[in-house]
Amino acid sequence: MTLALGAAAVLVAALVKGAIGFGFPTLATPLLSLVIDVQSAVVLLIVPNIAMDAIQLRRRGSPAAVARRFGLLLVAGSAGTVVGTRLLLGLSPRTAGLVLSAVILLFVLASAAGLSLRIPARWEPWASPVAGLAIGIIGGITNVPGTPQVMYFRALGLGKDEFVSAVAFTFVVYKAAQLAAVLYYGLVTWPIVAGTAALTAVALGGFALGLKVQDRLEPDAFNRAVLGFLAVVGVWLLWRSL
Repeated sequence: MTLALGAAAVLVAALVKGAIGFGFPTLATPLLSLVIDVQSAVVLLIVPNIAMDAIQLRRRGSPAAVARRFGLLLVAGSAGTVVGTRLLLGLSPRTAGLVLSAVILLFVLASAAGLSLRIPARWEPWASPVAGLAIGIIGGITNVPGTPQVMYFRALGLGKDEFVSAVAFTFVVYKAAQLAAVLYYGLVTWPIVAGTAALTAVALGGFALGLKVQDRLEPDAFNRAVLGFLAVVGVWLLWRSL
């Protein structure tokens, strides 16, 4: 029963990721942690996430071009993560969750009202390191760097293919670093390896179905799906914090 529930959670999360380009760990981690401990859930989901993002990156444009454009964002984000982790010592998780949920919901409401934040292309060279630092700090405090990063890519006005490619590239880098960390700390055991292999196969199946949905979504429908998912995440974070 545990295996079946875990596989179902990963399948649903992977389908969502395939459809809108992100959201796998946000959905899969809390769902999988209902049947196993959180630490094991986090470790089990790293390789499936890397596999899906690698496919997504190869499928949507040039990885080298994306790396050149958003490399500085990641460097600044890494520095911000260190700062955010330090701030976490003096800030309660409840406060951090409330702040992040408020930012997300304000962003979604403004977008729904036609007041979407847009960052002109000419501002990107200096906006990326500033955004990266902010994203890293938020991620260090809340362990949810992906959501503010998605909001930044939305603010840049990226098209569907550019958006998916940018998300995939940044997530591959983050998850590769996370994989190196859990290997270093000895958190990967043989049962974890076996479980990861099985869940990766399940995830790739759900991801393939999700990609078919993504290919059929028109840009406007895709944007609505992204905003809808952000709204769900914002409400969930607010509820969890309260």
